[in-house]
Formats: sequence, C-alpha cells, structure tokens
Amino acid sequence: MAKKKETVAMLLAGGQGSRLYALTNKIAKPAVPYGGKYRIVDFVLSNCINSGIDTVGVLTQYQPLVLNEYIGNGQPWDLDRTFGGVHVLPPYQAKDKSEWYKGTANAIYQNLHFIDSYSPDHVLVLGGDHIYKMDYEKMLNIHMDKDADCTIAVIPVDIKEASRFGIMNCDPDGNIIEFVEKPKVPKSNLASMGIYVFKADVLKKYLIEDDALEGSTNDFGKDIIPKMLNDGCSMQIYSFDGYWKDVGTLYSLWEANMELLGEPKLDLYDPSWSIFSRNPIEPPQFIGSEGITKNCIVGGGCEIEGRVENSVLGTGVIVKKGAYIKDSIIFSGVEIGENSTVTYSIIDEKVVIGKNVVCGEEKEDEESITVIAREVVVEDGTVIPKGKMVEMGGE
Repeated sequence: MAKKKETVAMLLAGGQGSRLYALTNKIAKPAVPYGGKYRIVDFVLSNCINSGIDTVGVLTQYQPLVLNEYIGNGQPWDLDRTFGGVHVLPPYQAKDKSEWYKGTANAIYQNLHFIDSYSPDHVLVLGGDHIYKMDYEKMLNIHMDKDADCTIAVIPVDIKEASRFGIMNCDPDGNIIEFVEKPKVPKSNLASMGIYVFKADVLKKYLIEDDALEGSTNDFGKDIIPKMLNDGCSMQIYSFDGYWKDVGTLYSLWEANMELLGEPKLDLYDPSWSIFSRNPIEPPQFIGSEGITKNCIVGGGCEIEGRVENSVLGTGVIVKKGAYIKDSIIFSGVEIGENSTVTYSIIDEKVVIGKNVVCGEEKEDEESITVIAREVVVEDGTVIPKGKMVEMGGE
C-alpha cells in the first residue's frame, strides 16, 4: 500500500503585504521580523509541528527570496523529512500554461498535484501573516467528530469591529448557516481567522469547479465558502479563545511587539509549545557601563551603550553612547549612532543611523509611526518627522 499522510497543510504566504509599505518592499510579509528573534512565519510552522502535522506546502509568490532562504529545508521546525516535511511552492510554468496565483483558492488549485502526492484525508489551509499559538489537532478532531466537509476557525471580536471581518453565523451546535464578508450590520461577532480544514476530496471538487467558473475571484472567503454553503455542505466552526493578531498593518505590527512587554499577552517561553526559529547564533548581549534598558526585549549580540525603553530589539543591534530609543521596534543588524533619538518608530534590518539623528516623535495616533526601510543609511544630523517613511533613494 502506498504511503500517505492523514493531513497536509497548505500555507498561503504569497501576499504582498502592501499595508506594511516599506517593510515589505523587498521581502514577503511572512518573512517580516517579530519579537526580536522571530519572523512571522515561525508561528504557523511551529504550530504545525507542535500539532503533529509534518507535511507543509508553503505557497510563495511576492518577493520570495528571503522567505525561501529562511525556510530552507525546514530543519529548525523539525520539518526536514524524507517523506513529507516543508516544501516551498512558487508559481511555475506547466505544459499547457503558466500564470501567477490569482487568489487564495487558485493558489491551492495550482498545487493539487502536491496534495495528491500524499493522498491525505484532510487539507489544512493556513495564512502566513498572523501571530498566534494554536493546536490544529484539536480543530481536526472536531472536524472529524462532526464529519464536516469544512471546518473554519473563528475568534470572537468586538461587535463594533465585526464589520471588518468575514463573520460566521451558526446554530447552537456550531453548524455554519451563513457567512458574510465584512457585513454592514453583523449578526454575530464570530470572525473567520482564515484557517480552514477540508475533506480533501471535497476541496478538490470545489477548486476544480471554481477554476472553470468564469468571473470567479478564486478566493476562499468570496467564492469557495459561499458556494459550499449554498450547496448544503456540512460546515462547522472551531472556536479559538487564545491570543491571535493580524499583523497586516504598521500599527498592528508595532502593537503586537509592544504586547510582549510588561505583562505579555503571548507567552514565548512556554516549553510545552515552543516557537522555533532559524535564528543565527549570536554572542550574548552587552550592556555598557552607561547603557540602560527598561521594559525591553533585547536579541542576542546587541551592544547597548545608550538608553532603551519600552522597545523590542532584534539580534546584533548596536546602540551607541548617548543614543535613546523609546517605544520602537528595531530589526536585526541596525546601528544607531551617538546622541541619536528614535521614538515610536520601526527600523528595518541593516539600517545605519548616524550621529545626532532625530527619528520620530511621541505617539499621537496610529498613523504617526515612523518607518525606515531595509538597508537605508541615515546621515548625521538628519531629522525624520513623525509618520514619515524613509526608503532607499529618499522618502
């Protein structure tokens, strides 16, 4: 009998992440750093292996180089398997045609051959741009116990915010009776997390039909899920009550990092559910005789001679004498010169900030966050006002 996998996970990691602006000019959103040590994709890959799922297809498209290199053979997440493991799946040219992924459903459709090679009973579809810890096995168990064609993870949101999400209306047994994308008047507060479990044969049927349907947007939320509901498929919710953060905007990324400080909302130190990372080995942090840190996360290899408050620093960050960092996220490999000030800012990887630079101001609102893009060099004495975005070659 041919070998098979009970469940194959498909990770949608090809989006541009346009609302992160300069931070995703050169890298895919799942590769954006988080928490001083991690990248966003670490969470979903760690969730898979912690949940006993060892076969993952990662669908890439936009600026995939850093993400592909980071994932590699999957060894940091114990996904370097001879049968299964992690596989990066970019768009490719087939015999009859070639095309970019046109939507979330089309991306899976173009990789049905990958799914079929493992003959799974179930397919788990995941997004690559959320920060959370979830045991997918619990969701799969409910899916199988209910004999559902599709199970959708939902999370309660403030009813005032519900119109921003795809909202599930269900009966007392958790059967989905209606799905509305961004309803003006929501009937419930159960928001789709973009996490789906399908019976593999049912998913294949609907993806093939959707590809042949003229005018479809080839999207799970807009096309596949409504069609399955209209056809009377068995649709079930899985309620999740843990920490979950969509880091699709600059402010939500900043907020997610800040929520690791003080009394953190997400426990990154729980040995029973480790978040694994391809983090380079760095020497210990060095805090100089005049260096001060207060309520911070500081990555390995940092050298701090100045003052850092309420901030998250990646690995290998250098903060020179007299420099002051507050309420900011500093990605790996950044150098901040003497007597420079960085306030309410996100500084991308490998940025060099000269002496006596003023970057950003105190937070006034979400839009006042200042961003410096990857590998930019900021000259001595530069003043960068609040809300500005500095990219290579100018603002």
